[in-house]
Amino acid sequence: MDSNREVLQEEATARRGPTSGDALPTNVRELISDVASLRLAGDSTQLIDQIRDLEDLTSAIAAMQARAAVAFDLAQRRDQAAAGVAPAKQGEGVSAQIALARRESPSRGGRLLGLARALVVEMPHTLAALETGQLNEWRATLLVRETACLSVSDRCAVDEELAADTGTFSGAGDRAVVGAARAAAYRRDPRSATDRARHAAGERHVSLQPAPDTMAYLTALLPVAEAVAVYAELTRHTDSLRSHGDPRSRGQLMADTLVERTTGTPGGVSSVEIQLVMTDRSLFQGDSEPARLSGYGVVPAEWARTMVSSGEGQRGEDLQVFLRRLYTAPGTGDLLGADSRARLFSANQRRFLEARDHSCRTPYCDAPIRHHDHVIPWHDGGPTSTSNGAGLCEACNHTKELPGWRSSTRSGPRHTIDVRTPTGHTYRSLAPPLPGSGPVNGSGPVNGGGAADVASASTGRLDSSIRQAGVPRHSERRTAVLATSGSS
Repeated sequence: MDSNREVLQEEATARRGPTSGDALPTNVRELISDVASLRLAGDSTQLIDQIRDLEDLTSAIAAMQARAAVAFDLAQRRDQAAAGVAPAKQGEGVSAQIALARRESPSRGGRLLGLARALVVEMPHTLAALETGQLNEWRATLLVRETACLSVSDRCAVDEELAADTGTFSGAGDRAVVGAARAAAYRRDPRSATDRARHAAGERHVSLQPAPDTMAYLTALLPVAEAVAVYAELTRHTDSLRSHGDPRSRGQLMADTLVERTTGTPGGVSSVEIQLVMTDRSLFQGDSEPARLSGYGVVPAEWARTMVSSGEGQRGEDLQVFLRRLYTAPGTGDLLGADSRARLFSANQRRFLEARDHSCRTPYCDAPIRHHDHVIPWHDGGPTSTSNGAGLCEACNHTKELPGWRSSTRSGPRHTIDVRTPTGHTYRSLAPPLPGSGPVNGSGPVNGGGAADVASASTGRLDSSIRQAGVPRHSERRTAVLATSGSS
C-alpha cells in the first residue's frame, strides 16, 4: 500500500476507532435482534415511511461495514508487520477474509475492500452521505469507480466539490451520478481520461455465465474499435447468408457464425471433452433426476438424455459418446475414489475432483477450477488422494498458502473441508450434491451407491450397455458422459 494512503487510512480509522467504556454499542447481534422484532406499520403511509427508514438503515450499515473493513485491514497489517512479514506482502489475505465474513466470492471481497478504503480515506463526504442515507451503497460505488483514476488529493477535491452529503444527488439516478462524477474528474485531471482508457484496454477478457434453458452468455469486454469491427463483420456475413436464402434469423446467424469462426469447426463443436454427470437411472431408465454439465450447472434429464442417445449436438453435429464409472456412497451420495503416493494428482484424479467439486471449493466462491490442490499440504504429510484433494481457483489456492490459513477435512454427509482463517474463524465447505443425491439432513440420496458402466475415452471403446441404449459410434468429435449410479 502507498505510504501516504496508509497514513491517511490510519488517521481516518482513528477518528472512529474504539472508545473507552461502554458508551457506544458494539454488539451487532443486538441490533439484528431489534430489527427482527420490528412490527410492520399499520397503514400504507406508515409502510412507505418504514421502507424508507429501513433503506436508510441499510446505507448506514454499509458505511459501518466500510469502516470496519478498513480497521480490520490496518489491524492485520500491524499483526503481519509484527510477525516479520515483508512490507510488500503485508495485507495479503485480508480481502479473502472479508469476503468470507460477508459471504461473498474472493474477487468481490477485493472490490469491497477497495471501496471501503476509498470511502474512509479519500471520500469523507460520500461516506457521510452513505451514513445518513442520502446515497445507497451502489451509488457510492459509482462515485468511487468514476474517480478511481485520480490521485488522492484530486479525488478528495472532487469529493468535496460534489458534496454528496449536502443533498447534491437527491432524486438523481445512476446516470446523473456517473455523469457528475465523470465531469468533475475530467475537470480536475484531463489526462486521467486518457490513462483510464489505456488501463481499461488492458482489462479486456471473455467470460461465460449460465443462462436459463440450457443456454449461456459468452461475453467479451473489448476496446470499442475491436468490438465494433467484430460486430460489423458478423453483420456483413449474416446479411450475405440471408441474401442467399438462409432461413435462420439474423440473431441465429450471427451467433452461429461467431461459434463457427471461433472454434474453426462447422457446428462449433471441436475435439474437447464435455463432462456431463447424470445418474444411470436418468440415462437408461428415463428417470427425471437432472444432470450436471461441467462449467454450466444443472440441465434437464431429457435434454441430457437426448444429446447422449442421439449422438448429436443441438445443431446436428456428430458427437462421440463415452462413459466413465463414478461410485457414490450409499445413503449420502458422496463420491468415492482411490489414493496415490505421487505428489501430483493423476489425470483420473483431476477428473474425479472436477466431477465432485464442480467449481472452486472455497466457501462462496464459484469460480472455475484451475488448480487441483492438497487440502492438507503434501509437504505437511498430506496424501495425494481424492479425499485430501480439492478443486480451487488460482486466487484461492494462493490465499490458502498464506500464513495463518489452515484447511482440513472432516467427516460429513459428503466431502467436507474446514477453512480456518488467521483470525481463528472457521468456514465449512461441503461438496455439491451429485445428480441423484438427496438432501444433507441425513435422509440420504434418492438411491444409494453402486456403479454405471464405463468406457475408455482414450481408446474409443464403448461399453455394451451404451450400445444397448442405441447410442451410435462416431469418430470425429466426442462428449464424455460421467454417470453416477443407483443402488444395486
